[in-house]
Amino acid sequence: MGQARTAAKFPQVPPGKAHYESFYLKAADPRGGRAIWLRHTVHQRPGEARTASLWLTLFADGAPVALKVTETAERLSVPAGGYIQVGDASFTPGQAVGKMSADGRDAAWDLRFTDGDETLWHLPAALLYKAPLPKTKALSPHPHSLWSGTIRLGDVEFTLDNWPGMVGHNWGTEHAERWIWLHGDPFREGGADAGGAWLDLTFGRLKIGSWLTPWVGNGMLTLDGKRHRLGGIPAARQTEVTERPTALEFSLPGKGIVVRGRVVEPDGAAVGWAYADPDGSWHNAVNCSRSTLELEVREAGRPARTLICDGAAAYELGMRETDHGVPLQPWTDGR
Repeated sequence: MGQARTAAKFPQVPPGKAHYESFYLKAADPRGGRAIWLRHTVHQRPGEARTASLWLTLFADGAPVALKVTETAERLSVPAGGYIQVGDASFTPGQAVGKMSADGRDAAWDLRFTDGDETLWHLPAALLYKAPLPKTKALSPHPHSLWSGTIRLGDVEFTLDNWPGMVGHNWGTEHAERWIWLHGDPFREGGADAGGAWLDLTFGRLKIGSWLTPWVGNGMLTLDGKRHRLGGIPAARQTEVTERPTALEFSLPGKGIVVRGRVVEPDGAAVGWAYADPDGSWHNAVNCSRSTLELEVREAGRPARTLICDGAAAYELGMRETDHGVPLQPWTDGR
């Protein structure tokens, strides 16, 4: 087991403070069409006992298969040298192992993952992780790793053999008013493997009083072994986002580079969840982790390049709307 690249925040949060936190993983079949998304979350409303949940979604042909269980604070801990333990699920560097049961269905997983590339800190400056805004902090301790093992939910079972994927960690006092998470890995260029290229982006719009900020994107494109930081507050004026629950178009600049992207999801392939904020408000989150992502990359002094992640990209939109047309899973968050 390797060393932890991040640490849970919830043990240091006083009972009277609002807090939510998530450790999550995504891995996708490099041939496209199959993916897993597993979240371990903590939810704390001021003055109330913490709860912890496991959220599992398997994506394959047709509608995704999903399951969620919520545990009491007594079933939440931090394993020695690890990230988080919720009920019978342990998430540590290099390993995610667990099981859960709900509504007459069982799920179990035994997964191993490589350290992969260095940690991606989505916010571009360390002081932003201590500042009041943004109220959500995010990093990817393992933004590009390889996953192997087995995972099963009901009658659906996947065997992973070096599936590209990632580990993410976010926390805060409330979700952004509107957010996007996008992860693409692996990419192909001209029909051939793009040599370990990957993309990990978050976009957010914050509500400050009655004002909704423009979209601000933060993240990284790694291409030809070089990491290109994208977005940031100074780039907000050049950032373009046209989002829909199951499709996305964007343009995001970096230093000497501009990345344009388009996401397309298969019909009926997205999962919908209700996300609670510690203040009692709600968002809907729609995720498809077997989307197709096409990028146009323009670097200064080089011809434009086209990269495609075919059926293996994750696209998530968090929003206040409830009329997005994606059925919500039946479990209540934060309880």
